[in-house]
Amino acid sequence: MTQSELVSDKIIEFIKRHIKVPEGAKVGEPMDLAPFQIEFIRDVYDNPAKTRRAILSMARKNGKTALIAALLLAHLCSTALRRPNASIVSAAATRDQAALVFDLAVKMIQLNPALATVTRIIPSSKTIIGLKANTTYKALSADAQSAHGLSPSVLISDEAGQIVGPSNKFIDALITSQGAHENPLQIFISTQAANDADLFSTLIDDAIKSNDAKTVVHVYRADDDCDLMDREQWRKANPGLGLFRSEEDLAEQLQQASRLPSMESMSRNLLLNCRISMERQAFAPKIVADNNGESDWQVFREYPVYAGIDLSRVNDLTAVILAADDGEHIHLKTLAFTPLGGIRERANRDRVPYDVWADQDVLYAPPGDTLDYEMICEWLTMLMEEHGVEISGAYFDRWRAKEFFKAADDKGFATLAHREGVGQGYQSMSPRLEAFETALLQKRLKMDNHPVLNMGLAAAIAVSDPSGNRKLSKPKEHGPKIDAVVAALMAVYPCVHKPDEMGSDLSFWVA
Repeated sequence: MTQSELVSDKIIEFIKRHIKVPEGAKVGEPMDLAPFQIEFIRDVYDNPAKTRRAILSMARKNGKTALIAALLLAHLCSTALRRPNASIVSAAATRDQAALVFDLAVKMIQLNPALATVTRIIPSSKTIIGLKANTTYKALSADAQSAHGLSPSVLISDEAGQIVGPSNKFIDALITSQGAHENPLQIFISTQAANDADLFSTLIDDAIKSNDAKTVVHVYRADDDCDLMDREQWRKANPGLGLFRSEEDLAEQLQQASRLPSMESMSRNLLLNCRISMERQAFAPKIVADNNGESDWQVFREYPVYAGIDLSRVNDLTAVILAADDGEHIHLKTLAFTPLGGIRERANRDRVPYDVWADQDVLYAPPGDTLDYEMICEWLTMLMEEHGVEISGAYFDRWRAKEFFKAADDKGFATLAHREGVGQGYQSMSPRLEAFETALLQKRLKMDNHPVLNMGLAAAIAVSDPSGNRKLSKPKEHGPKIDAVVAALMAVYPCVHKPDEMGSDLSFWVA
């Protein structure tokens, strides 16, 4: 095959001539493919063995979605790739991700009148039809039912690294649906999955191990356990650095990750394209020590006070954290409760000195085998009255919330306060963890050196979902508790983001 006959040349020329940058500073300019993108296109489309599966993996923000949109338009409209009545699908883990691919493709069409005249866009079904050959493109999200009945000759998967586990019904249905085609093509473009057992990891490992001529695999990744601030490692994982990926932004994120253990795993995975467990100790001891200092009740009398409340089971630990911002520091007061009945057994089970703390009045342990929320609220009311403190806002996990606030109303605790339930999942807790970390890095916290809060800060691990949202967890069922840290995240958040700035959030209101 001569150079003039290469399919890749025709695809590259199509993109150069017809595809415009859809958004950003260079919007409307011809799309300039990066060298790594050109190399991938050549290896996939000029493969003498005819590529059946192609894999491209690199860190986030390196132009993956734009490349997918450009390739699907080439299959839809270019003379080199379009086939009569063919079907092309892009597959994404979420509806939002699927919409990104479709929206970019639509913008590319709208920026070029020549493409607009040979395509028809159907927004309601995220479909684009190539009129010259009646070729159809459809953007799909991970709903296995939507994959049945299709027979795509080309499947382009966006962010398969978000799929947890070794298999996925949605992807399986799409791959098996290609059986009617003689030379179907699958293209997977994604940041790596976190673990070896996840689907995208198994596809990469199989491609490398099998050395199958019909499989093309390009993986750009940093070395395992490399220095986060090694710029050479940045370039290994980010082939679009300086083109699509801002080096300044990458440096800022990795500098922060180098100081915060809770961000390191996520950063190695998403920014350096390494497989790594998404669990890591959340708070470095030195950072905690830098923020541990006496908090003054006078601050709580003079400034708005926000209470974070983590409600345990009635026979376990409950924590209330008070937070007040004096403009320079956010002062915290830790209040912790556990029933006196069975306290020594729980201390032995968890290897935590609850009984000693109760004797020292560090932990309030009312008589009985369970926590009485009315007793807790009465105790809190008396403490607030003793120190002349009023609660401006109360934030709590949703579990047992109505029961607790009924007790609060009965005992007069925070009756006039703004009350808000906060979900404990990734979406609600991720911004609260980020706000808490920001305050830690700025050394704005005075955390009162309370042993219950210190216990939680030492034990908490940060876990991430495939989208990079994070929340706190504890490493095992029995052992040190993190209730006080969860309460602290909820209490500190309105000090960093004032309530009138926070908007509706994803929480719910309790009257």
